[in-house]
Amino acid sequence: MSEDFKRKLQDYAAGKLTDEEREEVELEMEKMEVYQAYLEEVIINPDPELAGEGKEGQTIRNPMPSASLNEAVIIRRGKWKARVMNVFTVLSVLLVLTVISSVITGVFYGSGTPDRMAAYRDVVESAVAVSQPNVKVNVNGSGNAFFTMDFKGKLNKRVGDEDIAVADFSMRFLMNLASAPNITWQENNMGGNRFFYHPDYKPGEESEQQEVNRGEAERFDQNEWAMLEKLPEGTVAEAYLSFDRLFSTDEVLKKFEHKNMDPVWFAVDTGLDLKFVDSGGVIINPVGFPYLPVWQSDDLTVDFYSEKKTGLGKMVSSGGHYPSLEAYGDGEKRNGYFKKTLSMLQKNKGISAKAAPFLQLDRTIDYVDKNGVKLYGAVITGPVKELLKLREESWIRDLRVGDVQLWNWQPRE
Repeated sequence: MSEDFKRKLQDYAAGKLTDEEREEVELEMEKMEVYQAYLEEVIINPDPELAGEGKEGQTIRNPMPSASLNEAVIIRRGKWKARVMNVFTVLSVLLVLTVISSVITGVFYGSGTPDRMAAYRDVVESAVAVSQPNVKVNVNGSGNAFFTMDFKGKLNKRVGDEDIAVADFSMRFLMNLASAPNITWQENNMGGNRFFYHPDYKPGEESEQQEVNRGEAERFDQNEWAMLEKLPEGTVAEAYLSFDRLFSTDEVLKKFEHKNMDPVWFAVDTGLDLKFVDSGGVIINPVGFPYLPVWQSDDLTVDFYSEKKTGLGKMVSSGGHYPSLEAYGDGEKRNGYFKKTLSMLQKNKGISAKAAPFLQLDRTIDYVDKNGVKLYGAVITGPVKELLKLREESWIRDLRVGDVQLWNWQPRE
């Protein structure tokens, strides 16, 4: 049976064929029955002469009389009809289940204020922004049949004045159950030695192996500045800065106010950082927040809203704005949004644990509530020649070079 005829059978079962196409399909099925009947007749009595005299005058009778043959044809025809009806029944049931599950899926993810799709999107985007330095994702959700939904988007980093895509991101939901995200990193964007040092780390407490590792790291530190020096002047770069002590958010912002570079992400002291050191005080799983907050649905102030009926549905038009922040200030507001984000992630642990498996939200929130938001590092971006000036800043303990791009910068005043 050809694939085209199979497709026609499916459309026949679904009632999608025109009268002419339906008659053609029924005619083809009748032909199949005739072919089957003829084949049986040939198999049962392959040579008509056998019905006469055989060798030495023996008479060979047809082993099945014509009445029996007709009964076999009827039975065969009935079997074919039963098979076709079974196929149609299965296809019809599958079609009905698909439609019903699609409706239930749409109702589930579209209910609530904000709806579940928007709420889950906030969780996913916020989890990525908090757990991955200078990485953000904007995902689009699409509901599927059988109670599933897919989020897809790009992981982007800010380098200079542009966002560059560094990975493809996708995540599947079964109702409110999230699967682990699928992240396909682009070449040369796997993280490398982009990390931070915690200022409270005490080298005197190192093991012998850690002392060796720290010595190698310090020698490598000089190589980072040398690498920055060798980059062409007409380039912009991303850099990971570690501070010599803990700073408030306002203090860090003020340090960049008159510099021709931008802070893009801040590393927050959570009290857990030193328990996840690799060697030499290196923090391998930082927690922090972006310079531009990842706004949640309830942060939007709606300025206008209108509805217009269109057939069976309606067209919604709306617009609004998010809170404004001073470019180099409003540290308390920024801290507040960070705490709000952690609280939201805590309420949605099932999802945030998949999107950011290294977050320890309960202990992090408890520590930040007791000790406040203190920063030990930041990710910045700007012209290479401007970043080199940071070598003279006494509050900079370490610098790591991240991604580099050709010039795309508008000077800051």
